[in-house]
Amino acid sequence: MKKILTLGLGKVGTLVGVLLSKKYKVTGVDKKEPHYDFELPFKVVEGDVTDEAFLQKLIKKNDAVVSALPYFLNKKIAQVAYDLGKHYFDLTEDVETTNFIRELSKTSKGIMAPQCGLAPGLIGIVGADLTKDFTKLRDIELRVGALPKYPNGLMAYSFTWSPAGVINEYINDAEAIHNGVRKMTPSLDGLEYINIEGREFEAFTTSGGLGTMCETYEGKVDTLNYKTIRYPGHGKLMKFLIQELILKEDKKLLSSILENAKPPVREDVVYVYAVVEGWKGDKLFRNEYYKAFSPILIDGQEWRAISWTTAASIAAVIEMVDNGSLPAKGFIKQEEIPFDVFLETDNGQLFK
Repeated sequence: MKKILTLGLGKVGTLVGVLLSKKYKVTGVDKKEPHYDFELPFKVVEGDVTDEAFLQKLIKKNDAVVSALPYFLNKKIAQVAYDLGKHYFDLTEDVETTNFIRELSKTSKGIMAPQCGLAPGLIGIVGADLTKDFTKLRDIELRVGALPKYPNGLMAYSFTWSPAGVINEYINDAEAIHNGVRKMTPSLDGLEYINIEGREFEAFTTSGGLGTMCETYEGKVDTLNYKTIRYPGHGKLMKFLIQELILKEDKKLLSSILENAKPPVREDVVYVYAVVEGWKGDKLFRNEYYKAFSPILIDGQEWRAISWTTAASIAAVIEMVDNGSLPAKGFIKQEEIPFDVFLETDNGQLFK
């Protein structure tokens, strides 16, 4: 890969462009050029990605396309990339979108790699890595939370990530393995409490976080699930809004309410927590991974934790496809990405 097109220049998409521009010629696309107090190291083109002729013209000139856009725009982008034989990467958590892209990947000339963010994405890579030294597996439990560092209010949250994506995760059913059976479970259910370094959190089921892991580990584990970490009380309030007030039927209104009430904060934290239990020989063991990621400086500019962890995850996967560590054709399952190789990429090293 030499030329990469990055679609969507919010905080995450802009940083994807910044990180990739260190190795590749990047072109960024958005409806309006973003304004920062620093100069972007890549060319920006203004335009509407729902205009298929405009999209085809741009993708044709590049070797790969990265979508940092809301999930509901990705099917068309993936289809154009497929038609033109280009590599495709995105951050979607949406199961239907992923299934559509996976079908395309069966006959694609390039790689089709959705779900390359945090969850799905990094958490699946970490979880799979923890399973490697077990003779037999019992449980895989994966948790991720992107939160304000200093919460306030009853909701104790801030929308540093796409509100449309968060709402989609809260409304759609989630896949899991329970008692050895692969099944669908309602999001916002399965409430549990977690103590991390003396601070209490809650976690509950949300959709999409496992990516393709249920398929991979079916018949191999008793339990496999993904839950989102929040401050206590958040899940109950979201249930009230989505289910009791039936705002699940008006996602646009719900998104508008939440964006207005809980805008992004500068100081955030991303928690990544994974537990795998199983047997090594005849003894039962438990492997754990936990890290809290904070905002960092990249090239002299500060980036929120959610922005850099998401952007670095997808950029590291792109590096691995380019350097031959991953296939250059077909579909990538995140759990098939070696964590040690991921950490040795230029962008993966940010997670060390």
